[in-house]
Parts: sequence; structure tokens; C-alpha cells
Amino acid sequence: MIHLIVLLNVNDAENVDKVRELLTQCCRLSRAEPGCARFEVYHYNNDNKALLITAHLDSQAALDTLLQPLVSRVPHLSTLLEP
Repeated sequence: MIHLIVLLNVNDAENVDKVRELLTQCCRLSRAEPGCARFEVYHYNNDNKALLITAHLDSQAALDTLLQPLVSRVPHLSTLLEP
């Protein structure tokens, strides 16, 4: 299982609603991809411009599918120290 965590900061507060809308669509589409066990988007309560994406993927192939280069981004793969 591969766990992916992505922190996003919206540059302009005027774009927060649009980013939320797009991430909601991304969430729905990603969950339908083969190998995607879980995909969630969180909007921080104390920072309106901050969002967090978490994904649990069954394989490297599923990660590769999820990260197809439609936009430029750098994944930060990490290990959970305590469940």
C-alpha cells in the first residue's frame, strides 16, 4: 500500500471556492481509478487557503496513474511513524 499526502496552499483567497470545487471533482474521479483504495481532501478549519489531500493506493502502477502529468507537482512520500 502506498500512502500519498499532499499539502496545498491556494495563492489567492479569491480562488479558494474554485479550488475546492475542482478538488471535489478530482476526489470523485480518483476514487474511481483502479487501485485507489482511498482518496480524501480536507480543508483546514483554521487556514482558509490550506488544503490536504491523502490517498491510499494499492500499487506503484496506481500511483503512476494518479500522478499522470496534467499539472506539475512534486509528491512527498512519507512514512507514518505511529498509526
